[in-house]
Amino acid sequence: MSSNLKLVINNSNKKFEDKYFFEKKELKIILDLYAKMVSEGSWKDYGLSISSKQVGFSVFKNATENALYKICKNFKPKNKNLKYLITDTNGKILKNSDELDQLLKNTNWKKL
Repeated sequence: MSSNLKLVINNSNKKFEDKYFFEKKELKIILDLYAKMVSEGSWKDYGLSISSKQVGFSVFKNATENALYKICKNFKPKNKNLKYLITDTNGKILKNSDELDQLLKNTNWKKL
């Protein structure tokens, strides 16, 4: 077993979670949207990407294709409106906001 891996169970240190991942409330908002889009047949799969700069939730129409969209949380945005982003396959910013729930609620995924 690699000595570089750490298992975090019931970590009371919120700074770890806030700094490197979506908060629980943010992840619930994203997963609720994902469940809705899967039930409509629009999305089929998802993936997570984590770096020191941002965490991303990528959604796929088919598992063998590139991601349709990526919902990102920037940890150190240049301005507050770049905290949450929706990007396309090429990384182009389609929408951005400082509030995740408003960003996702105000997005027409069929016309995006």
